[in-house]
Amino acid sequence: MENTADREIRIRHRFKTPVEQLWAVWTQPEHITHWWGPDGFTSTIHQMDLCEGGEWRLTLHGPDGTNYPNRSTFLEIVPLRKIVFEHFNPHFMTTVLFEPDEEYTQLEWAMVFDTPELRDIIVKAHKAEEGQKQNLQRLQAYLSGL
Repeated sequence: MENTADREIRIRHRFKTPVEQLWAVWTQPEHITHWWGPDGFTSTIHQMDLCEGGEWRLTLHGPDGTNYPNRSTFLEIVPLRKIVFEHFNPHFMTTVLFEPDEEYTQLEWAMVFDTPELRDIIVKAHKAEEGQKQNLQRLQAYLSGL
């Protein structure tokens, strides 16, 4: 197994919610638009074909009015367990694992970049590590309101 630690951003969080609910808010556009993106951002989902080979296109809208188009392709979907997608421009692979534990669900979210240099550029230019933490905080807040 390849060591990707120098090219990845990885975060884990334990949510007090059943896996079915966490899966739904990760896979249904009507939920994702409420929490996806760092603080102050909103999102518009143009397409989300949640199947292997399906495309996910969305635009993140920054607090300053800047739009950030995103395009990904789903590579692996294991219902209630795993989502893998390839993101383009910048290029990275994302794996999201869902592990149920009674009324809790452990989520592990990893983004693996092509090179350590690309990872470092994205972290510095876009504050990606902090953005990923904010995503999970927003997700937690959204789940608390359901």
